[in-house]
Amino acid sequence: MIGYYFRLALRSLRRTPVMTALMITAIGLGIGASMTMLTVLHVMTQDPIPEKSGVLFYPRIDPLPLKYPADNRHGDPADNLTWPDAMALMQHGKVTQQAAMASGGLLVWPADKAGRPSQHGGHYATTGFFTLFKVPLEHGQGWTKQDDTDHARVVVLGHDLTVKLFGNTDAVGRNVRLKDTLFRIVGVAAPWSPQPAFYNDLSGGESSFGESDDFFIPLTTALELKYDIWGHVSGWGRNQAEDMYHDPSTSWLQLWVQLDTPQQVADYTRFLKDYAAEQHASGRFERAPETARLYPLMDWLAYKKLVPSEVKLQLWLALGFLLVCLVNIVALLLAKFLRRGGEIGVRRALGARARDVLLQLGTEAALIGITGGLLGVALAQLGLWSVRQRPDGYARIAQMDASMLLSTVALAVLATLLAGLVPAWRASRISPALQIKGV
Repeated sequence: MIGYYFRLALRSLRRTPVMTALMITAIGLGIGASMTMLTVLHVMTQDPIPEKSGVLFYPRIDPLPLKYPADNRHGDPADNLTWPDAMALMQHGKVTQQAAMASGGLLVWPADKAGRPSQHGGHYATTGFFTLFKVPLEHGQGWTKQDDTDHARVVVLGHDLTVKLFGNTDAVGRNVRLKDTLFRIVGVAAPWSPQPAFYNDLSGGESSFGESDDFFIPLTTALELKYDIWGHVSGWGRNQAEDMYHDPSTSWLQLWVQLDTPQQVADYTRFLKDYAAEQHASGRFERAPETARLYPLMDWLAYKKLVPSEVKLQLWLALGFLLVCLVNIVALLLAKFLRRGGEIGVRRALGARARDVLLQLGTEAALIGITGGLLGVALAQLGLWSVRQRPDGYARIAQMDASMLLSTVALAVLATLLAGLVPAWRASRISPALQIKGV
């Protein structure tokens, strides 16, 4: 029966090619615009590390003075940790895994020493970074805890930088010059670029959706060599030490911990508040200990509000445009179906039930939806291509995956069926006697 209705729908659409083209174009434009923005929102709010996001947590404490201005366009300094706080939490907190980190950039010299150095971004981290985030390694391994203690000149290179410097050969054991220091390569990371880049300092929108890291070196080594920090470095002390990165009134570090059970989460939350209470009692923290909080990964991303307001506005505008398109399709389908009152009346007089007519017209609406959905997919791809030409940090990840591709067609069919529901229902309620009389 569906096949029969499908043939009737095709015949009906061919009889009115201009109206059919208008409806398909309208649904295609509406779906294309909506799915472009929905895809952008989807990639910006997706789980960056699904296999571990349920056990990763970000501890936040607030060491800021009470008079510190709340309105700061560079973000809240309390979202990062000071060196003393990060080290104290790492030393005393009971966790499964943990790592402190910060991003930075260095000049990397070519292996043949004949070329010019180029600037690359990476991370300075403690030894647990690779196991905590399950960073895949093509060759070698991460550095050891002893390397952290010894401030060892060791590095794990990213895949792309390794290929650039050494080709496809195993570079483990070789040396690479970062800025003005030789480092021994102990590992090569496979391509790894979770989006959003949750482990970055998310105070700046551009760093939230960055490219993959080109290098990882021990945090203590980077501090000893006074390498530049790329994230948000905030100081609020009156007498900051010469080495500001060790100063208790300068925040710049990110700390992630792995807690596998609800009991671990409860214990660590209590530990975090006790630590804040201890610092408050000593006079170092001016704000109440209740401001200390342990964020699950996805809650942390929501707290950081990674989606720009203009993207949300564009999404609402696109959905509004889709609604306008659907209203127009309702009007066109209503006119089309009611104009076929004679044909529908004859079918009803020959024994077709109202639900049969409803199913026939619904099949026609679904066919319009499928065709419009395919057009919408093409237009959404064009829209995403235009998004990728923008200089925004999130632009380059604006790609439609399989789930969004299927969602596009499904949304088009659903929207068209909803748009065709009222016209089809009205047409199916036509009295056969009145229509046959008018034929």
